[in-house]
Amino acid sequence: MTLLSRILGFVRDAVIARAFGAGAMTDAFFVAFRLPNLLRRLFAEGAFSQAFVPVLAEYKNRRGEAATRVLIDRVATALFVALVLVAALGVVGAPLIVLVSAPGFLSRPDKFQLTVELTRIVFPYILFISLTALAAGVLNTYSRFMLPAFTPVLLNVAMIAAALAAAPWFDPPVLALAWGAFLGGLLQLAAQFAGLKRLGLLPRWDWAPRDEGVRRILKLMAPAALGVSIAQVSLLINTLFASFLATGSVSWLYYADRLMEFPTGMLGVALGTILLPSLAKHYADDDPTQYAQLLDWGLRLTLLLAAPAAVGLGVLAVPLIATLFHYGEFTAHDVTMTRDALIAYSVGLVGLILVKVLAPGFYARQDIRTPVRIAIVTLMATQAMNLAFIWPLKHAGLALAIALGACLNAGILYHKLRAHGIYRPQPGWPAFLLKLAVALLAMGLTLALTMGETADWLAYRASERVLRVSALVLGGAAVYFGVLWLLGLRPADFRRRAA
Repeated sequence: MTLLSRILGFVRDAVIARAFGAGAMTDAFFVAFRLPNLLRRLFAEGAFSQAFVPVLAEYKNRRGEAATRVLIDRVATALFVALVLVAALGVVGAPLIVLVSAPGFLSRPDKFQLTVELTRIVFPYILFISLTALAAGVLNTYSRFMLPAFTPVLLNVAMIAAALAAAPWFDPPVLALAWGAFLGGLLQLAAQFAGLKRLGLLPRWDWAPRDEGVRRILKLMAPAALGVSIAQVSLLINTLFASFLATGSVSWLYYADRLMEFPTGMLGVALGTILLPSLAKHYADDDPTQYAQLLDWGLRLTLLLAAPAAVGLGVLAVPLIATLFHYGEFTAHDVTMTRDALIAYSVGLVGLILVKVLAPGFYARQDIRTPVRIAIVTLMATQAMNLAFIWPLKHAGLALAIALGACLNAGILYHKLRAHGIYRPQPGWPAFLLKLAVALLAMGLTLALTMGETADWLAYRASERVLRVSALVLGGAAVYFGVLWLLGLRPADFRRRAA
């Protein structure tokens, strides 16, 4: 289901690139949508889920269904009240939000005003998507993974429909994208709540902010807001920096980030989603051996799948960008600029995904402070690298800073898990890493020798690009997994049942 949603996400971005290109209108929309996305991480699948799921798992495993039902009702009510206030403040304070997040737009009053209008339309999205995340946390805790993974499809469908069908009816047309995001959030919420109704867990109004479970979740959530949103905070600051660079810089970073989000979502989000409730159950059952083995499985699977994705994105940057976005208003120059950002981002892909696997190792134990301290160090280091890289590398320097910051974050998380005795590597790591390196080298050389020249990719017809890039991806995957097979790795080595 995550694969389906990510593929439709690419279709959505290809449609947006074809219809609007990479200019002032898309810069305005991406800035407007950036803060609701940041708040989504704070209130939704980020801090809220990391605080809510371990406590919910504890209630479910130790206190029974009746207490669990009361907790869901009270948390949902408190979250709804908080989100209504946040959404109202966002709509009223949109000019100030745009001023802070993209001060460079002040020199273009028309661009600034458009961004304000778009922000007011999309800000209620935070209400819909955060309640959707609450529902997803409940469903995942009850081992219902399919529906939560599917619902992002509805957002993509709504935005594609808005860009293709509704845009001509709006002035300027980009307003249709904002209303598409609004509708997509509403559709996701409706689908998730239908899933809760089937389980008999549809939330009811129960205002009890002093409830023990609600207070524990809030106490865990407050510091987690920074810890799990570090990448989004860095992206927001990058948007601020990029607003002072050449027109199109925000959009180039966005399109490169979207390509990065495909493997990050496919691997990091999916693995983190299934790891957290199982880790929380092992912790509630006081089973440190299974806890460490589950983390080890997550780390091996991450490296097995994230490392080739990083190499593939770096080597095939132009073929991928040209195939997905080089249509209509998206020019050859836009392809080149987005390529620079994507290559820089690919340096940190493994780190970005590892963070989503390593952080649950702390959150499942209801330890928020350690990841937060690490996040603060990472944020400071990332911004120092921003200042160092932005002058020589422009927008690509901002992408490289985030990539290296993610690697630093993952490295410190791993070190702390080892130092605290939470994670103990299982036997066989040196041989596993050696096999991985050989397969990656074979795949990288194959792709580099067969992908062709940049000018050819810009000249190919759309159908030819799709066929060629599909052949490259399938060929690279065949080489990579073929070498691993010859070296003795088998799919059965990575099978594991959820707790």
